[in-house]
Amino acid sequence: MIRNYFKIAWRNLLKRKFYSLVTIFGLSVGMTFTFLIMAYVWGELRVNSELRNADNQYIVRSRWKNPDMGVDMATLGPLGATLKADYPNLVANFYRYDGITVAVSKGEKHFREEVQTGDSTLLAMYGFPLLYGDAKTALSQQNSVAITEEKAFKYFGKTDVLGETLTLHNFIGGKQEFQVNAVLKTVPNNSVTNLLPKPAEVFIPLSSLDGRKGAEDNWDFPYMITYIELQNGVKLTELEKPVNQILATHSSANTRANLDVYFTPLKDYYQEANNGLVRKMIYTLSGVTLFILLMAVVNFVNISIGKSSSRLKEIGVRKVLGSHQTQLIGQFLAESVILALFAMFLSILFYEISRSAFSDILGKPLPSSLALFPYSLVMPLLCAMLIGLMAGIYPAFVLSGISSIDSMKGKLKSIKENVMLRRVLVASQFVIALFVFAGAMIIARQVHYFFNKNLGYSKESLVSIAVPRDWTAEGLSKMEAIRDQFSRLKEVSNVSLSYEIPNGNNGGHAGLYKSGQDSTQAIHTQFLSTDEKYADTYQIRIVAGKFFNANQGAYQPNRIVLNQAAAKGLGYSNPEDAVGQQVRVHNVPGLLTVDGVSADFNFASMHQAIKPLGFFHVKEGNAFRFLTFRLNPGNLGASMSIIENKWRELMPDAPFEYAFMDDTLQKLYQTEMQLKKASQIATLLAVVIVLLGVLGMVSLNVARRTRELGIRKVLGASGLGIIMLFLKEFLLVMALAMLIAFPLAFLTMQRWLETYAFRIQIGWEPFAMVGLGFCLIVILLVCLQTTKASLMNPVKSLRSE
Repeated sequence: MIRNYFKIAWRNLLKRKFYSLVTIFGLSVGMTFTFLIMAYVWGELRVNSELRNADNQYIVRSRWKNPDMGVDMATLGPLGATLKADYPNLVANFYRYDGITVAVSKGEKHFREEVQTGDSTLLAMYGFPLLYGDAKTALSQQNSVAITEEKAFKYFGKTDVLGETLTLHNFIGGKQEFQVNAVLKTVPNNSVTNLLPKPAEVFIPLSSLDGRKGAEDNWDFPYMITYIELQNGVKLTELEKPVNQILATHSSANTRANLDVYFTPLKDYYQEANNGLVRKMIYTLSGVTLFILLMAVVNFVNISIGKSSSRLKEIGVRKVLGSHQTQLIGQFLAESVILALFAMFLSILFYEISRSAFSDILGKPLPSSLALFPYSLVMPLLCAMLIGLMAGIYPAFVLSGISSIDSMKGKLKSIKENVMLRRVLVASQFVIALFVFAGAMIIARQVHYFFNKNLGYSKESLVSIAVPRDWTAEGLSKMEAIRDQFSRLKEVSNVSLSYEIPNGNNGGHAGLYKSGQDSTQAIHTQFLSTDEKYADTYQIRIVAGKFFNANQGAYQPNRIVLNQAAAKGLGYSNPEDAVGQQVRVHNVPGLLTVDGVSADFNFASMHQAIKPLGFFHVKEGNAFRFLTFRLNPGNLGASMSIIENKWRELMPDAPFEYAFMDDTLQKLYQTEMQLKKASQIATLLAVVIVLLGVLGMVSLNVARRTRELGIRKVLGASGLGIIMLFLKEFLLVMALAMLIAFPLAFLTMQRWLETYAFRIQIGWEPFAMVGLGFCLIVILLVCLQTTKASLMNPVKSLRSE
């Protein structure tokens, strides 16, 4: 019987090739998008799940009453090691690290790498698979280094490199040789090596690099990222007293009064970090996927019901010959399952074709269907069966429930042609498509606003390059001399040396208050370490005073420059009043004199309002990381070639890796860029599915009403009148869809925009453009489909039945 169902179903599908293709293609589009997003979601949900003893591992986090004193994702340097040493019955293991960027060399190869300087417990604690080396001893010596297989190929051209050496440039202008003692297989995405903006693929022991020592033993250092592994059966509540005891014994009174240590399971932290950004992305993409798939299923149901008039006599004959309702249901379900299976196989092909491009959009690699086998076969098969049953079950019950008499007469009056149901289904498609379309346009406008808003500095022709770090007074003087040599190039307008650039990695924070005030009145302030040329290079406007010793005089110590927000926060309504005043900064000895006040500018992302900001001169601490060049107008490529040649001359061992400020800002708003691209794809898919549905529905309506159209033409109906006969139904449904979709889109996007301190205002324009564009597309498609019917010879139309 089942074989017979599928044989007849196959014949019916071949008989109605056009509608079968429309349905299959629509379903395959929805299923492809579903498979792509589910592959991404599956990967995100499995982050950290394959690490050894992941169920017992936690990241140590900090809540600070005074936000100047630390950050959430880190804690005091020695805390993890002390917990393990003092309470071995509770804590089985620990790992701490400090993330740094270091120039790494091998022969003539020089690159700037993200490096973790951490405990030797890394490899054994997490069970990262090794190609070569011993996890227990690989990082036990100070001159040892572990690298991934990708880095091994990058530097040596092979992976079997145990005993080879790499040169790391330290923070006092020297170079140190490190011996490769372990080579890791490709490291999976996790919150141990991928926690910082760039994943680490080079690992060295703590305090092994000169100029970066001592933080792991410093109870006043609150920026150590720390993980612990509990003994089996130990609960988090059992750590409360030990942590309080350790803090009472080792930390300062100020730290104890402000710090609340808490723990987050390693499996949860990846999704919770950055205010749950990953979890929000998972929910958003899953919701959009559900809508897209629902639209494809709605198309299936609509076309199946629409085709019903051509199957009525077949149903009547079957019933007269003794077929039961269950047999008819089985027949129609078989057809829908076959369609879904064809769509499934087509979607797997589409998945492989689009996987690479989609990986670029989401910023995460998506596995091939072969890598996911057997899940890549079993899950799509189950999905196809489920979709086929869900999409076909309603038409099957509706058609099989028609009486034999009505079926033989070819009438659908007993079910009133399900006009209301079909209109509701079409309206639901339009609502989803219009909602996604409007949302995508608003997202695109906000992203456009990011890159076109006046940031308070000029980003055009601005290039930043990381420099070798020699944080001694001699090293700073040498780098200033190099800066001055670059400034003499005719292609360069200005050059500045600084610790920070506007790339989202903000400078340090501290309290700022007037001299004579109590420190409790301090305002939370971000501080940048720059030279005197920073304001000219970035074209930051100075509204009062001067920017250190720019263009005049010699360097003067104990000076500070504030932005307008900081001056106002200190109580100076007029920036001129702040110049020459003396202020204090937490943890900075002595008084500081305000040299000048700059205009406010967006140093951080536009999620945040412009906050109080202060500039220290780079000579105050000798720490620097970047040279920033402002290029003169001309051929930027030629200018960068000249700068590179000069770089090779002045710093032959330093990697020349530059970034234009536009590219830096794109990385700063990477999530928004990904959301923009994903929303555009979702819009395209939604419109395609809607148009396929409209195409199928109009074609079916024309075919079913051919004789009616002939009668109308004989009675004097015009071609335009016949076109409007079909069009008005869709226009009414579209008007209703707009009334539902646009308010929903407005409320949803307004809430999304509230996460940005700087945002666009949602007006009527995007909704008008979306509504007009969508109407024109649907009208064009309906007109193309119905024009042929309106021009058909009425005699031929009357003979159609």
